Amino acid sequence: MLFTKGPPQRELVDINEIIREMVVLLCSEASRYSIAVRTELAADVPEILGDRVQLQQVLMNLMVNGIDAMKEADAKRELVIKSQQTEPNELLVSVSDSGLGLPPGHSREVFNPFFTTKVHGTGMGLSISRSIIESHGGRLSASDNTPRGTVFLFSLPTKAEARE
Repeated sequence: MLFTKGPPQRELVDINEIIREMVVLLCSEASRYSIAVRTELAADVPEILGDRVQLQQVLMNLMVNGIDAMKEADAKRELVIKSQQTEPNELLVSVSDSGLGLPPGHSREVFNPFFTTKVHGTGMGLSISRSIIESHGGRLSASDNTPRGTVFLFSLPTKAEARE
């Protein structure tokens, strides 16, 4: 993962465009493990005031985690990224996988620094991702994906809300 330091560069960004860029970037990695990548992007999502590079890092981290979680899965392997406007001033993005899922009772712990379920993981990716989303005025959470896998959800305020 690439982690940049320095002040966030806030500008109006189209989250769907960032999602599409990350899908293109990770497409060959996903196909290497027979993982289908599907997007359901709402056409009418407003732009958000955010740091493009930081938001790319969050999406890349969540997508790579999803791919990693499915590498050993025996059943259908699918990574689904969705965007939608949930409230007048809020945008919701979800990244769901059909992998092994979170260890029972650990949906909050996965965001703690150094907590990892990966053999070679640092345990920093989700912690950093949560910090980035919170610095944008949003929230990042994890839950089980029925029937299997994990869903990571993050909300971000839209530009009208971010200005206040």
